[in-house]
Amino acid sequence: MNGMNPKVDFFFREARQWQEEYKKLRMIILDCGLTEEYKWMHPCYTFQESNIVLIHGFKEYCAILFIKGALLKDANGVLIQQTENVQAARQIRFTNVREIIEMEPVLKDYIHEAVEVEKAGLKVNYKKPAEFSMPDELINSLEEVPGLQDAFDALTPGRQRAYILYFSAPKQSKTRESRIEKYMPQILNGKGLND
Repeated sequence: MNGMNPKVDFFFREARQWQEEYKKLRMIILDCGLTEEYKWMHPCYTFQESNIVLIHGFKEYCAILFIKGALLKDANGVLIQQTENVQAARQIRFTNVREIIEMEPVLKDYIHEAVEVEKAGLKVNYKKPAEFSMPDELINSLEEVPGLQDAFDALTPGRQRAYILYFSAPKQSKTRESRIEKYMPQILNGKGLND
């Protein structure tokens, strides 16, 4: 098929499950005129170098993920927000190739809409770090540890958000405190969670 990228072929060849589903999704997406690339260890499809959609799989389902899915109208009500903290991306999930075949016209409509969103230069309005609920343990540390508040404020919004989400995840206060304690040196050095 025209437009297939050999760098992506191994992803489909090596997949332990969803092979037929991946093959069908690949054909549908390429039929929409997107460029096939390999990013984030997944097939990613772009329009004029802007990421539009990628294919990925999980144990229970495979999916296509629209990078700016939150901006799509979702006329058919099929887009899924993976978790409450995912702000831009939206998935359409599948458990068999028959579902994909039945949805082909809808998928193509959504892909074309995603391209139009990109052409129009639309941007997702991300929540600011201050809009996320900060755990009390982090608030206390920012107030008590000299220089920590300034160092945290100097981080990029994405790094702040990553820390807030990571520190907020545990149910027990003790675990939240130990995470904050562990990452304080990184924050003070201007580093993000994964730097």
